[in-house]
Amino acid sequence: MNLSTQYLGLTLPNPVIVGSSGLTSNLKNVKKCAKNKAGAVVLKSLYEEQILADTDELVHQDEMYLWYPEAFEYVNKLSKEDGIDQYLHLIKDCKKEVDIPIVASINCITPEDWPAFSRDLENAGADAIELNITIFPDSEELSCTEIGDRHIRIVRAVSKQVKIPVAAKISHYFSNLRMMGKRLYMAGAKGLVLFNRFYRPNIDIENLKMTSDDTFSGPEEITMSLRWIGLLSASLKADLSASTGVHDSGGIIKQLLAGAATVQICSAIYKNGFSYIRQILEELEIWMRKKGFDSIDDFRGLINKDPHNSATWERIHFMKKTTSDNIQPIRKD
Repeated sequence: MNLSTQYLGLTLPNPVIVGSSGLTSNLKNVKKCAKNKAGAVVLKSLYEEQILADTDELVHQDEMYLWYPEAFEYVNKLSKEDGIDQYLHLIKDCKKEVDIPIVASINCITPEDWPAFSRDLENAGADAIELNITIFPDSEELSCTEIGDRHIRIVRAVSKQVKIPVAAKISHYFSNLRMMGKRLYMAGAKGLVLFNRFYRPNIDIENLKMTSDDTFSGPEEITMSLRWIGLLSASLKADLSASTGVHDSGGIIKQLLAGAATVQICSAIYKNGFSYIRQILEELEIWMRKKGFDSIDDFRGLINKDPHNSATWERIHFMKKTTSDNIQPIRKD
């Protein structure tokens, strides 16, 4: 049974990637990922602020740090505790200890000053770079076009610095994701990760205060990325990696059928342990044998080969028959 797949020009033993998180913040955990047959690992993200603090450029990047020195001290403290040197050493150590691809990750919002640091990631041995671009669309001054343009500038700036492949991890907050995906590919992104998952605020109505929603994703969240993997995979040249809501082998199979090159998991490992990687791969193989598939390529994007399915990916509204005939009231008064 051949589970290997191509992603960003790299050959992975299987399509299951452990996503950037606390699970991938140290060598011990990365070795556990490899031991349990992960196809690749995305290291926990460095933040743009940490990079700039370590290179003494932060105060030039934003006046806020001149007016609020405690903010600079906070970011600088983060930098010293989990900064550039530690991150580069982690990459080097991982490359010595495991034989699966190691992807470095940067959480970023601007294209200035820090992209040259990406060369250090490459020199340390990273096989690829994942740019977690987190520009939340809540500004009255920053237009939709300007937000998109900033994504392009970030990808282009980093791609010019390195020879290793670059992937862009983005949100679904775009008016036209198909066009944005094409623009990112043309700017140098060899892959797109769909989607990043923002902090989710909530309200405690008993204590009248703000809280945070569940840190972990739920299986029901798979539908957003599944739709866009299906829509983009047939036409976009960039490799697509599905993220958020993948909790079992069924979720992995769905994303591959929709056209994903790889699938990133995180919450499922937090809940079930590192050995869960091995379990879902075994379940994937069982399903492939049952269906008569010898390799991932035998069924990747299979759903899109039926032209009738394209309309299903694009459907926004429920059909009237579905809502009126199939949904029964929970209670009748």
